[in-house]
Amino acid sequence: MEDKSIYRLIETFCLSDSLECYDPYDVWMTDFGIRVKQLYNTNALLGLIPAAVVTIWDQFFNNTLRIGYKKQEYPTARATAALALLNLYEKNQKEEYLVFARKHINWLLDHSCKGYSGLCWGLGFKWAAGDGLDYDENTPFSTHTPYVLEALHKYVEVTGDVTYIPQIKSVFEFYENDIQTMYEDDESLATSYGPEKDRLVTNAVSYTLYAYTIFLHYFPEKEAELSHKIRKLFTFIRNKQRSDGSWLYEPENPDSFIDCFHSCFILKNLYKANRAVALSGCSDLVNLGYQYIKANFYTSNHQLFKRFTLSNKPSIIKFDLYDNAEMLHLAILLDDATMVSNLHSTIGRKFVVKNGVYSAIDIFNSRGNKNTLRWAVMPYLHALSAMNTH
Repeated sequence: MEDKSIYRLIETFCLSDSLECYDPYDVWMTDFGIRVKQLYNTNALLGLIPAAVVTIWDQFFNNTLRIGYKKQEYPTARATAALALLNLYEKNQKEEYLVFARKHINWLLDHSCKGYSGLCWGLGFKWAAGDGLDYDENTPFSTHTPYVLEALHKYVEVTGDVTYIPQIKSVFEFYENDIQTMYEDDESLATSYGPEKDRLVTNAVSYTLYAYTIFLHYFPEKEAELSHKIRKLFTFIRNKQRSDGSWLYEPENPDSFIDCFHSCFILKNLYKANRAVALSGCSDLVNLGYQYIKANFYTSNHQLFKRFTLSNKPSIIKFDLYDNAEMLHLAILLDDATMVSNLHSTIGRKFVVKNGVYSAIDIFNSRGNKNTLRWAVMPYLHALSAMNTH
């Protein structure tokens, strides 16, 4: 895909007042889907057949029709659209990119979660996440809020406009007062996924770490305190990296999994955090994790990255754009030019058809989940915007 095609694809999706779309989770947002997911989370044996039936119906019979589903907006789609446009604006100063980046940011400010200490965002829909762990549509997360925070920070950096600094400081209040401590000792710290003591998730800790490196720019009077917290969060992540370079999604859960895009999240957050605060040994840690991904997730015959190296549930998806988009972005950050060139080309051939972008290739090698912006078209466009285009 040439530079002009990259710009045109990003513009097609991001230069829009509305980012409403369908989503791969549509079926799990329905009342019936939520009940099936809750049953599976409570008793996998009892829930396996109904979950399989729902999955097969959604992927093979209703993927194009979308019967019973409705399009909606997603905060992370808006945030990544803003980030992609700000990246393009840095390259060519086209005012339209800045106009729509502001529109997406202002939408986010109007649609934050309510009832918390500061501005924050979540999925925007009900999510049966685990046994007895059900989040409602107003629940904010430490994994989602940083996308908006980064967009606000990027806007300030790119434009010099300080308009959004109060909003950035409001996000800080959310992290300080609503995100909970899950584990802490003298050397390390781990924080919650949501605004309760819910579960310990490695990539959630890495997002909180990255968020605090952004806060450093806006609270110079708190530099010592914030730097100390950042290093404790980093120490926790470092200590949970396995000898092969991988991380379990939930490091204290023996039934956890290791997947590609969450692994990329951790490495991206560590890389970006290390640029702001020198974290001892971080580069070696990132390199070890990156080598693990390349050695264990990459399938040479398809030239794509698979989802799992350790799975705790079956799947009918062979390859997902999310894994490959995040790996593409990570390779860009780490300046792995060969990987960027090869993966960029393969994604373009296998997931992109004219102005349609598909998010899944199933076990029968059929594409599905067309133009689902949250998962994972916008992450892909964000990665494209970070490429060395002119």
